[in-house]
Amino acid sequence: MAERGIIEESHDFWSEVVLPLLGETHPDETALMAAGFFGYGSEVLRLDDQYSTDHHFGLRVNVLLPGAVMQARGAAIEDTLATRLPHSWRGRELREGYTRTNGVALTSLEQHLQSTIGLSHPPATLTEWLSIPEEDITHVVAGEVWHDPSGRFSAIRSALAAYYPEPVRLRRLAHWCRYFSGMGVYALKRALLRDNMLYASTSFARSLRWGVQIAFMLDRTYYPYDKWMTDMFFRLPRMSNRLAHIVEGAPLVSTDWDEKLEMLHEMSDILDQTMVEDGLIAPHPRYRVSPSSGYRLLESAYAELIRKCPAEIKTVVPQWEQVHWESFHSGFVDGIDLPTWRRMLVLEEE
Repeated sequence: MAERGIIEESHDFWSEVVLPLLGETHPDETALMAAGFFGYGSEVLRLDDQYSTDHHFGLRVNVLLPGAVMQARGAAIEDTLATRLPHSWRGRELREGYTRTNGVALTSLEQHLQSTIGLSHPPATLTEWLSIPEEDITHVVAGEVWHDPSGRFSAIRSALAAYYPEPVRLRRLAHWCRYFSGMGVYALKRALLRDNMLYASTSFARSLRWGVQIAFMLDRTYYPYDKWMTDMFFRLPRMSNRLAHIVEGAPLVSTDWDEKLEMLHEMSDILDQTMVEDGLIAPHPRYRVSPSSGYRLLESAYAELIRKCPAEIKTVVPQWEQVHWESFHSGFVDGIDLPTWRRMLVLEEE
């Protein structure tokens, strides 16, 4: 990548082109905007590479307006941008996005929050915190904000960036301990005993993913989409060092199934020992691996963690995956023609 990346060039585009234009044509609305480079895409995390540029890539500015202002003036602002912005700038394409104005993605603050965290406001209760898919918090807190006179969006970013309230972290840790152990390591052991290789393959991959997600929580870092898991894992300040040999070695084709299972047992021990070290669960003796059920160690931690959670969230299941985004995305796809959609998918006729 060039020394100046897409975020820096987009900032220049905002400062030199978009902001002066909006300040001239819509000064009152500009004073209410939040603008920057955030939301979706590997480039928000500075993880774009040579494969990132074949779709949804280019200069962009994300602009958020209060809902009432967006409803009253959003179409007029889009009209201005559509007619007066250049088609490219400094040799860079303007990113094709989810609005009709290339280079500027304009929506309401409430819509952006609703399509990412599923709320139109910062989470105010423990249950609301648990309703947010962890992966989608990234689309609010990552990237940069260059313009936010009201400070409203910046305050929401700061509230989310401070990480989960401790009861919420404990409830999420409990959930993933249960999944990693009961639906992962245990399931893998049974699949291998029954020579069910399809189930073994899916159980192994899910186990490794869930174990890594626990590592993120132990280092108080939001877990990103799976495709960014590896890069972000190696940024963890503590758990990346403890688990790197497993994360790197377990997925290899040359690692046989017995070794894979044993690595997950070792991962169980490391995660468990870290929770003891952090005072999240009590010290305990070492346990044997069952010849039929494997090593369900983290389900013991699950029971301890659940007991520490407030009554109001003990039985609340944390939300995960991009359910709120999928709701928005389904409506977006339904509203565009099929040739445009196929072009965005880089589907070309042979």
